[in-house]
Amino acid sequence: MSKRTIQISGMGVISAAGVGVEESLASMEAGERNVGPVTVFESPIDLPVFEVKSLPARTKPGKMRTLELLEIAIDQALAQAGLEKFEGLRVGVAVGTSIACQLNDLGFYSTYREKKSAQMDSVDGFLEGNLAEATAKRLGLTGPKLVVVNACSSGTDAIGAALSWLKAGLCDIAIAGGADEMNRIPLCGFNALGVASSEPCKPFSGNRTGLNLGEGAGVLVMETLESAAKRGAESPLRVLGYGSFADAYHLTAPHPEGEGLVRAIEAALKQAECEKADVAFVNAHGTSTPDNDKVEGRALLKLFGEKVKVLSTKGYTGHTLGGAGGIEAVFAAAGLLNGWIPGSAGYEVLDEDIGLVPTIGKTAISGRRALSTSLAFGGNNAALILGLEDEA
Repeated sequence: MSKRTIQISGMGVISAAGVGVEESLASMEAGERNVGPVTVFESPIDLPVFEVKSLPARTKPGKMRTLELLEIAIDQALAQAGLEKFEGLRVGVAVGTSIACQLNDLGFYSTYREKKSAQMDSVDGFLEGNLAEATAKRLGLTGPKLVVVNACSSGTDAIGAALSWLKAGLCDIAIAGGADEMNRIPLCGFNALGVASSEPCKPFSGNRTGLNLGEGAGVLVMETLESAAKRGAESPLRVLGYGSFADAYHLTAPHPEGEGLVRAIEAALKQAECEKADVAFVNAHGTSTPDNDKVEGRALLKLFGEKVKVLSTKGYTGHTLGGAGGIEAVFAAAGLLNGWIPGSAGYEVLDEDIGLVPTIGKTAISGRRALSTSLAFGGNNAALILGLEDEA
């Protein structure tokens, strides 16, 4: 693969933590956790979730909530990148998701089954809701388009795909990340699996009882240095490496020794030409489920040792499924840029079976490389190395 350097020219994010990078970081710095009962739809399942409360009313009946979240994050990222017009630019779109699919509107299916007829708004929304196609159509983009549906590693994998496009010269700029909405299907599913918590989640804490669902979107505008120079767009942030490995151990459980995660991280480090000692911090997947945190925590300690700084931002966003990798890449990049990362919200007590103590409160960092990890059903594992430009 080409050694072409890839710049992060813009970032956008929306989640329960806030709208935009600045608002999100402020709420995390203050330790605010916007968690509560589900209000997006009616449900007999009484579990805490992390919803986006500031989403405007739908501009079109049936429009996917996931697409609305994505558009907000994309517009933020484009504004920061100084991109308003795309004439003469080859711009690709890669988006990861889990929920933006035909399971999106149970109301339509139940009404049709009962009455043999139903309003077609949700069908129209589905047909118009391919996240990459809809984005390209809205913005008039002509580059490659891809939607990744790879469970909870989808957002990270989408960024990895965009990285490969840029390095291969398939496009000059790529809009990449992930998005997912609050939805009945995963709420029922994770509840049935017994991994959803009845209290706010506690990533890596010894008394954790499971995850909370969340929703949102996180997007990077990625660009070759050549393209950025032509536009006069300067940014010190880089996407340096990506790794992916499927251990195929179990349908929903990670490999007990974290084999797939370790190999994904090692692949990302190799592509980034980054040593383990250069990693300033890890924005971990950290779902707060017993198995994920144990496997991931042990793997990170094995690779990086006890001094590595580790956090999970899911204590502020909930588990946003296919959106998680995009959101967490944004927060990892922001941590490098600002020189600090927030505490791992919810952590209370050491899990002796892991031995990992995540960040507690706002934590200064001084390095120039960060790792963001994603673990997913099916044994999928993905890792990103982000960085600041090398000092002259």
